[in-house]
Amino acid sequence: MDTTVGDGGREVPAPYEADPRRWKVLTVLSGALFMALVGVSIVNVALPSIQLGLGASDSDLQWVLTGYALTFGIGLVTAGRAGDVYGRGGFFIIGVAAYAAASGWSALSPDPLWLNISRAAAGLASGLIGPQATGMILQYFRGAERGRAFGILGSVVGASVAIGPVLGGILIDLGGPVDGWRWVFAVNVPIGIAAIALAFLWMPKPLFTLHTRAPTGTGRRRADLDPVGAVLLGLAVLAIMLPFVESGSSPWTWAALPAAGVILLAWVRWERRYAARGREPMVDLGIFRVRSFTNGSLLMGLYFLGITSVYVLVALYFQDPDGLNHTALDTGLVGLPSAICAAVSAWVAGRMVARHGRALVVGGIWVSITGLLTSMLVVWLAYVGVASEWWLLLTLSMIGTAQGAVISPNQALTLAEVPLRYAGSSGGVMQTVQRIGTSVGIALITAISFSVLAVSNWSIALIVGFGAIVLLIGASLVVGYLDLRGHRDDEVVL
Repeated sequence: MDTTVGDGGREVPAPYEADPRRWKVLTVLSGALFMALVGVSIVNVALPSIQLGLGASDSDLQWVLTGYALTFGIGLVTAGRAGDVYGRGGFFIIGVAAYAAASGWSALSPDPLWLNISRAAAGLASGLIGPQATGMILQYFRGAERGRAFGILGSVVGASVAIGPVLGGILIDLGGPVDGWRWVFAVNVPIGIAAIALAFLWMPKPLFTLHTRAPTGTGRRRADLDPVGAVLLGLAVLAIMLPFVESGSSPWTWAALPAAGVILLAWVRWERRYAARGREPMVDLGIFRVRSFTNGSLLMGLYFLGITSVYVLVALYFQDPDGLNHTALDTGLVGLPSAICAAVSAWVAGRMVARHGRALVVGGIWVSITGLLTSMLVVWLAYVGVASEWWLLLTLSMIGTAQGAVISPNQALTLAEVPLRYAGSSGGVMQTVQRIGTSVGIALITAISFSVLAVSNWSIALIVGFGAIVLLIGASLVVGYLDLRGHRDDEVVL
């Protein structure tokens, strides 16, 4: 809910006038997010080429993924708060420029060390982009248009995540097995330059906000980034994610989990103290009393805990020499119909969310579970020689359709009642939950699958892994039904 301060310091609905540039702004946001998300999914098929071209060890390859995941997750909320306070447009451009530069750095890396440093830098930059995009959609769109905007953004997200492996396979074929991986990173540079040029051309000015005093009557002083809160939350997220993204290393990394609990407690106490002193905390803890925000964030965390491992397992099953031993391009193509379905369903769901609310999300989760169960059946039939593994094109399309119906509508519903002044930081919180879910889920599901693989084969390992994913997504379904019951008599307001 977007508010302003009225007589007596009370918050009242803010007047809204549609900005004529809002659809151009959305175009820029979509292009930048496409670049950043393709940069995540495209790397999976580039790992063998990186190993061949740079002589990278298995540990080096793990850090290509780990370094990005860690740095992406730790700064999301801080980046969102920076945009809320000092201007979302300016920080968006900084994030895009830094991501393009880091991608160019990755493409020119002479050895694994420099590649991993550049990937960590790309993760930090990507963390700047996402919260600004969310905040600007809340800022420039209202009502049914907001749902459509999130739907369009969801189409971009769904298409980019799944089309990344296809694009990666094509680029590696063009560039060759030794240097093809460099093309995978270099492709982000021209996209980033185009996004920056359009941002300067189309985004409302000023890009940075120079006056950051809180509204008169709120009892708060000049807003700031709450640096202590930012450091504490960043350390807590790092401590939570580290054992899971580094699960194959020292067992001592698991000691970070209890440390994370202590740091989170310190962060909560600091935020309360900061607010009690009349300052604007990095995260207004009151947003967790907003039922739609808390339930939506929990639902999405559980959903990402499972769903993001699907294409990781499929890629391993298709490309591993002990699996089907397909090419990188084949591995990418198996997800192409899913990408198209995700893009279309996100667009359609964005137009329907204002009418159907969380029921749309619940329906999407059921479709996702159906797609997973039928995928398990296809893999089993292929294993016993009754059917082809390429039937996964159909069943994975069901999962892609479900993702479009779950992710973007849930995002719109989760942030619908969040005050605009916390749009970026609240979006950062939601995306941080997603990142933690992704990291924990991939570590958990791949550990289960590899444990089965040690005593069986890739077909059985994938079936068991998908079964675990069904259980996790089933937990998100329970949250969806609880939220649906709580909002049964409420009108959906975006």
